[in-house]
Order: sequence, then C-alpha cells, then structure tokens
Amino acid sequence: MKERSKISKYKNDKNELDLEKIVDEYSAYIYKIIRNTANEYLSNEDIEEIVTDTFFILWKNQNKLDEEKVLSSYIAGIVRNLIKEKTRIINKNVSILDYENIIQDFFKIDMIYEQREKLYFIEKTIKNMKEEDISIFNLYYYSSMSIKEISKILNITEFSIKSRLYRLRKKLRKELLKGGYSNDE
Repeated sequence: MKERSKISKYKNDKNELDLEKIVDEYSAYIYKIIRNTANEYLSNEDIEEIVTDTFFILWKNQNKLDEEKVLSSYIAGIVRNLIKEKTRIINKNVSILDYENIIQDFFKIDMIYEQREKLYFIEKTIKNMKEEDISIFNLYYYSSMSIKEISKILNITEFSIKSRLYRLRKKLRKELLKGGYSNDE
C-alpha cells in the first residue's frame, strides 16, 4: 500500500467492495498499525482477530462509506477502535494476584527510601558545581542533548564538553563513594 487510494478504486462491477484486493493491499498496513500501537499487549490470536474484524466491519459497512474518501483512513480508524476495545477487555481480566510477587519485589519501602536518599545526595553534589558545569550536566543527562548540540548552545568546543563531563562523572563518583554508595548501585 504505497499510495492513498480512494474507496471508489476498490469497487467492482456490482458496486461492492473487492475485499480480496483490499486484504492483499492493506493487511501489512493493519499489522503495522497494531505493532506501533499495542503489539506488546496483544497475543498473536488477538492480532489476527483484529485484522479479521477490520475487514469484516469494512465489508459490513461498505454502503455507508464515502467513495471519495481515502480507504486507509477508514481502515486506520477501525483498527484503532478494535485495539482500544481489545485492550479494555484484557485490562478488565487482569487480576491483582497475577502481580502480587512483582509488587512485593519492586515496591519495598526501604528500596524506595534508599533511592530517594541517593538522588538527594546526587542533587546536593551537583548544586555545589560551577554554574556552567551544571548546565552541561543537565543538558546532557536530563535533556538528552548530544555533545554537538550542547557545544552549539553554550559556544564551547566539543572536546571541552567531553572532558568536563568526564571530570563531572569522576567527581560525582568520588562524592558518592564518600557518602557510602558503591559504584554498582
């Protein structure tokens, strides 16, 4: 499906949709929408059901379609609605008992407290740095900017930014060790 074709292109002599042609041309498109929207939530059977239901709904409502509209937009709307419906059903069937072990492992209060303490310590260490170093650190780690982008913004050479980041990490590591945190935490 490379072009955006109008529905009228898919009508046969009897003014009915040529479903075989539509299935051939749009199956990959439907799978792509599912993969980009909710692939991790759905089983293979759910995906197949959505694909089949999409074509069924299209066939069932063929007389209601505006022939001058693009078919892909109708299909995309149908698929998105079916995905919403399917994920809603899946979410209703989830039991808290399925997640009991995960909750016990991940949400221990002492782990959360330790992480908060470590973050507080890191923030305190960063606040004691030079203003320009704080800017570099924030742009690189919190804004996810590249060294090249930071170089343009702050008008500093890329080499200078790399060496400053290296020194900042080294200083932060040293302060964390002083504070009782190991490298692997």
